[in-house]
Amino acid sequence: FGGGTGSGFASLLLEQLSVDYGKKSKLGFSIYPAPQVATAIVEPYNAVLYTHTTLEHCDCAFLVDNQAIYDIAKENLSIERPTYTNLNRLIAQIISSITASLRFDGALNVDLNEFQTNLVPYPRIHFPLATYAPLVSAERAYH
Repeated sequence: FGGGTGSGFASLLLEQLSVDYGKKSKLGFSIYPAPQVATAIVEPYNAVLYTHTTLEHCDCAFLVDNQAIYDIAKENLSIERPTYTNLNRLIAQIISSITASLRFDGALNVDLNEFQTNLVPYPRIHFPLATYAPLVSAERAYH
């Protein structure tokens, strides 16, 4: 849920899910706006409002900086003018790698409660940093 016009709906949806399913743990993935890929002038304002919603209704919220994703696509992946598709695929790869342990069985994989316990030291500090490595372009991978 980014800082665009959909963040108001996402805030309302998250609040309603919290009311209906209060005992369930909730992960959130927030995409914070950047001037280079902004579609609306109110994106920073909406992102701040959504952040307030995540404080109240989300157990663990991962922050994704749109500017950083844009820079990674340009510099590491050698994409001259990244499109929304390029950025969305990169974000999807990050989210997929974070949630892989929740989707597959295995000795090293954890459930959502253990996931939250290891990443969230205090209930109000529930914004872990999402990282992913290595990121190299296809041309550099097969040099």
